[in-house]
Amino acid sequence: MGRLHQKKSPSAKKKAKEKAERRAATIAKSGGVAVKEGRPKAISLPKKASGQSRSAAKVQKQNIFQKGIQFLREVKVELKKVTWPSRKQTIGSTIVAIVLVMIISLFLGVVDMSLTSLISLVLQ
Repeated sequence: MGRLHQKKSPSAKKKAKEKAERRAATIAKSGGVAVKEGRPKAISLPKKASGQSRSAAKVQKQNIFQKGIQFLREVKVELKKVTWPSRKQTIGSTIVAIVLVMIISLFLGVVDMSLTSLISLVLQ
């Protein structure tokens, strides 16, 4: 059986990100040596490659896939926060919109016919 991972809260994610940034800044200042509890520990800095290897491209594809999944999860959370209108409110708003479209189209039709007749009188 696999382990079940508990989702981190946004504040926990933010704290972890800040901690990683502080650690990276400390490592950069110390010249590639991470200090943990007073004992220096040598770490290797990532090498800059001119081209991407196949494994790097695969990791990047997985990263894009994971970002897409994370985006969809966030969308789901945000949609739960939306207050949806009731059926009665939706029907009422739809009727109002249809009536307004009919009134405006009638007005524009009358204006169009009057301008057409006015122009035909002027041209005769």
